[in-house]
Amino acid sequence: MTATTFDDHERVQWAGKAAAYRDSFASLCAHPAGPLLDAATVGEGVRVLDVGTGTGTVAALACSRAAKVTAVDAEPSMLEIARRRAADAETHLAVLPQLPFPDGCFDAVVANFVLNHVGDPGAAVREMRRVVRPGGRLAVTIWPYPPPPAQQLWNTIFDAAGVHRPADLPRVAPDKDFPRDHDGLTGLLDRAGLADIRCDLLTWTHRVHPDTWWAGPANGLGTPGTLLRRQDPATIARVRHHYDQHTATYRDAEGRLGLPTAALLASASVR
Repeated sequence: MTATTFDDHERVQWAGKAAAYRDSFASLCAHPAGPLLDAATVGEGVRVLDVGTGTGTVAALACSRAAKVTAVDAEPSMLEIARRRAADAETHLAVLPQLPFPDGCFDAVVANFVLNHVGDPGAAVREMRRVVRPGGRLAVTIWPYPPPPAQQLWNTIFDAAGVHRPADLPRVAPDKDFPRDHDGLTGLLDRAGLADIRCDLLTWTHRVHPDTWWAGPANGLGTPGTLLRRQDPATIARVRHHYDQHTATYRDAEGRLGLPTAALLASASVR
């Protein structure tokens, strides 16, 4: 199994960005951590693998449940922070779709928004399934399509600023992609040979300071960050102007944003 062009782009995009992620988008991604572990029935003594641990949010929560936690990530700077946050977890550098573990060595595998960042989602799910024992659990989250308001807001801002979308932005190859909706995600798990598949929509309001929400793309994170980094200073200033305008309606009396958002959480059993 080899890396795709999309995978190569992800490695470059996230290189050295752990602190920027921790200080911007990590709080957004943290919301489903509890439901994700619940869906995988992670509790005391459960051998769980957290794939794409990032800064260790899910791994730390699993440790607090007295689970036996192993965490992996493809980015060394993420693991540096995760090791401090989840000191009781065993950590490894690993890049999907290859995990450095034998078949069936975990009771559960969880992956929080990881499938949004791999070039071959099907191969990633099959590899995660491989390392779970028969009867064990696998649980994943993704950002859905159409995007929820928190994510769609960036498209609105770029459109208002007249930012052109270049044709060369890396995308998952059509023959490897899947619809980012309920049926698409459950179908992905079904094709990987999983059973008892369930998929739920999680909704919440993300509370964040406007400068923190801006900081993610300003530091090159995500598709908005990739796009913003390609602009000249005048265009970036114009984007910021429209950012301030379009986020104004989401601000509370204290100036914090309340952004409606959503994620799909799917879980299944390993045959």
